[in-house]
Amino acid sequence: MRALVIGLGVAGASAARRMGERGWEVTVVEDRPSDASRARAAELPVVGVVDAPSDETLMGLVDGADVVVPSPGVPIAHAGIQRALARRVPVWTEFELVSRWSAIPMVAVTGTNGKTTVTTLITSMLTADGRRALAAGNNDVPLVDAIEEDLDVVVVEASSFRLEFTETFHPAVAVWLNFAEDHLDWHPSMAAYAAAKAKIWAAQGPDDVAIVNAEDEVVVQYARHARSKVVTFGLDEGDWRLAGGELLRPDGSVLLPVADLWRSLPSDCANALAAAAAATHAGASVEAIRAALREFRGLPHRLSLVGEHGGVRYYDDSKATDPHAALAAIRSFDSAVLIAGGRNKGLDLSVLASEAGRLRAVVAIGEAAGEIAAAFDGRAPVRAAGSMAEAVAVATDLAEPGDAVVLAPGCASFDWYRNYGERGDDFARAVAELHQ
Repeated sequence: MRALVIGLGVAGASAARRMGERGWEVTVVEDRPSDASRARAAELPVVGVVDAPSDETLMGLVDGADVVVPSPGVPIAHAGIQRALARRVPVWTEFELVSRWSAIPMVAVTGTNGKTTVTTLITSMLTADGRRALAAGNNDVPLVDAIEEDLDVVVVEASSFRLEFTETFHPAVAVWLNFAEDHLDWHPSMAAYAAAKAKIWAAQGPDDVAIVNAEDEVVVQYARHARSKVVTFGLDEGDWRLAGGELLRPDGSVLLPVADLWRSLPSDCANALAAAAAATHAGASVEAIRAALREFRGLPHRLSLVGEHGGVRYYDDSKATDPHAALAAIRSFDSAVLIAGGRNKGLDLSVLASEAGRLRAVVAIGEAAGEIAAAFDGRAPVRAAGSMAEAVAVATDLAEPGDAVVLAPGCASFDWYRNYGERGDDFARAVAELHQ
């Protein structure tokens, strides 16, 4: 069998390696070769590596392949993927490879926002119950590597990029947290984005479980077509729900008082409910679930308090890379100065102004600074900044005691930074320097 792997990122390199170990003849193409990609290629059991292939070369490689495996960051519009689809050459992600290679039970989590947090929580709950569990997928551990470990269960963070090209991917428990506009620089439309997310349930059967956000219309709509058992969660409605300051189980018993959570924003409660539902159906005990929820302290760059200066608190929500996530951050405060902008992913940033009443001012940054300014024109004062240090300084001048300064960009970070983590770290560094 001959495979063409497109892209030599971490996931692409792991897929090439694991296919080569299983006897596939693997060729890899890399559109943007770098020292890092060449170093990875040198360690792979592949037939060949082609850097920056011409269109003719790429088409020939696709036509000669039995399967094309794109790295997650390679957009569906890529010429190699489009050629494969047109020629009916199977296109698989690492998720599809794993579904054909391994019988390890999987719990999968998708959603526009909250995937990493809920994946982490479920993994902690299962580990607390004594299971050998590992989080993999849309993180630092490719799923094709995770299945080589001695595990009882893999908790899979499932991005739409990885779900798009799946046929038999079959998690025993599959969670869809929410749906909002995102990744329109990758998917051709919102409908295509939603359809990719829905593939998390596509191969499930009656013995499997779909965990569904009862308060998200798009998620509920797709859940109607699931062949698995549907279990719902929500803040006001759902099998798992919030009432009277308590997280409730389907039988109405108390899972945990909200006060026992490390933080009790609406997103925190929803994530806790979704994770508890999934872990329960994966076999974790109530005691283990409660212990994991009490011990959890959040993840970096997700509305994390990074400093206080002059009566103003500073929050890093750099992971808020779409307007839906940024709005959730804004709604967490009565009065804030928002730092927003970056590289827009083809999304409508004007929706951010729907919460302008909570904002004392806005500091616009990055490539999308003009779009941010236009969104808040006449709704809130806007200042522009050419660096994160300047943005923090401007926000500090605009803020008053009791306010929050919130980095919730609503955009990707790739104009100024390599990733959202680097952006958040730069924000925290600039805040720290206020005390110097």
